[in-house]
Amino acid sequence: MEKKSGFRNVAVGSTLCWITLFVVIPYLIVVAYSFLTPDPSGTVSWIFTLDSYREIFSPVFLIVCKNSFALALSTTVLTLLAAYPFAFFLTRISESIRRTLILIMIIPFWTSSLIRTYALIILLKANGIVNTFLLSLGWIDEPLNLLYTQLAVFTGLVYTLLPFMILPLYASLQKLDTRLIEAARDLGATSPRIFFHIILPLTLPGIIAGSTMVFLPALGLFYIPDLLGGARSMLIGNFIKDQFLVAGNWPLGSSASVILTLLMFLLIAWYFLSSRKINQGDMREVI
Repeated sequence: MEKKSGFRNVAVGSTLCWITLFVVIPYLIVVAYSFLTPDPSGTVSWIFTLDSYREIFSPVFLIVCKNSFALALSTTVLTLLAAYPFAFFLTRISESIRRTLILIMIIPFWTSSLIRTYALIILLKANGIVNTFLLSLGWIDEPLNLLYTQLAVFTGLVYTLLPFMILPLYASLQKLDTRLIEAARDLGATSPRIFFHIILPLTLPGIIAGSTMVFLPALGLFYIPDLLGGARSMLIGNFIKDQFLVAGNWPLGSSASVILTLLMFLLIAWYFLSSRKINQGDMREVI
């Protein structure tokens, strides 16, 4: 018993030390930098001010936020519409086929997402695979302008984040009690009524979890807009990266990071509160 307790203390203590050293302390440094003054040398001056937070609410940053939220929301909605039928299909097929499809879905994670984004460039560029295929079919007379557009950024985000929507939905659908569906059919309920009144409410935790796991990264990913959108695409992630690496305005980049982190905490808190209400039995009222 003492050995188990000692191992538990070591495991918990080492984890807390790791989180403190590589998560808490760096984030506290970012918070501290957000209250400092930019230095012409490219770092900071130890003069405390709120100017960076005032600058955050400038029209330029608000436009960046609006574009980022619109793109992240569109990505979340499309991935949900694509992932839900696929996740539902996974729960209705044999175990061997299911494992094969899940493996095919997970295999891209074995490759760097940056490399997969470069692969999309090969597909979307003027002489890429998509344009070459369309030209060979005679559907277009000249190459389409697919790369360095919002459509390319949107495609890259959906492609990268789709598995993060599928897995929570699959886990939620896997736990669905099929006896409720059978009982509804015995009572004469139609398929749309069964879906909207039983399946959809009971899988709401998976929908919320998947939407959170897609929406939050879509706000912060910067390499996809950089590579697929070029200079035309400026999202929150690109804005923060440019403040640190291009403009040298570390306080402004830090304040934007703090605002984005607070937003993420609010969304995660909303997810846990929603899940708790569902688990406490509020779902019975919905059904």
